Amino acid sequence: MSDAMRIFDRRLVRLRRDRLAAGFEESGFLVREVIERLLERLVDIRRVFRRVLLLGAPAGLVEAALRGRPGLELVVAADETAAILGPDGLRVVVDSEALPFADGMFDLVLSPMLLHWVNDLPGTLVQLHRCLAPDGLVMLALPGGETLVELRQVLTEAELACEGGAGLRVSPFADVRDAGSLLQRAGFALPVVDVDRITVSYGDALRLMRELGRMGEGNALHQRRPGPMRRDTLVQACQLYAERFGDHAGRVPATFDILFMSGWKPHPSQQQPAPRGSASVRLADALRVPGAGS
Repeated sequence: MSDAMRIFDRRLVRLRRDRLAAGFEESGFLVREVIERLLERLVDIRRVFRRVLLLGAPAGLVEAALRGRPGLELVVAADETAAILGPDGLRVVVDSEALPFADGMFDLVLSPMLLHWVNDLPGTLVQLHRCLAPDGLVMLALPGGETLVELRQVLTEAELACEGGAGLRVSPFADVRDAGSLLQRAGFALPVVDVDRITVSYGDALRLMRELGRMGEGNALHQRRPGPMRRDTLVQACQLYAERFGDHAGRVPATFDILFMSGWKPHPSQQQPAPRGSASVRLADALRVPGAGS
């Protein structure tokens, strides 16, 4: 991979996943919440999925919900690190940028809170499309949009004020407007993208930054600034955070915009758009535009 495409330090991403696994009981609340919301979307889909891939789902959090679905034959759990997978069931350690699965192997892929760490998201989506059977479904959840917008703003301003320049401290996130296009480019039909905003309250900005580290969501950018943040910069950032976003009790919010993306591998049985020019009713007539018939 060229340096231009190497956004994340993939070795560090795996170390961060190990850290999440080690402290998941205390710091896995956001992942649990995202998985719950992802599964709520799956409940409404009345389809039999015989073979399922769980990509990035911590041990046991999804399997229990899937057991009640009819026709389920195989569940494979895969992640960048073995620590997060647990000891039971069919587990595979994978590189999310080079998935090892056979063409058409799965009917359903669920991936919560992992694929925002791949350097080439369009390429990974193409691989997921390849390993799905026709009429198979992919459902993803990953941070996007305005996630951590407050932290991004204050870190940039603090570094500019204290050091005369700002480095990369927060990861780039996919834009909700582009997510559907990414699914279409990868070959998925009937793409659906929606966003849930989750706001979490912290005692102060420093506690938020520490929590992000325990969650495995700390800075893993390939071109991150070396070494820890300077003390004066950190103090300035915390002060700006409290002044700009703090409430009357002194607590500060952190915004997480979670993109939920789904798409189907094409199949003749799926709903198809009508051929261009085949409409039997004029749009103006349907909208009852005055004077449209004259």
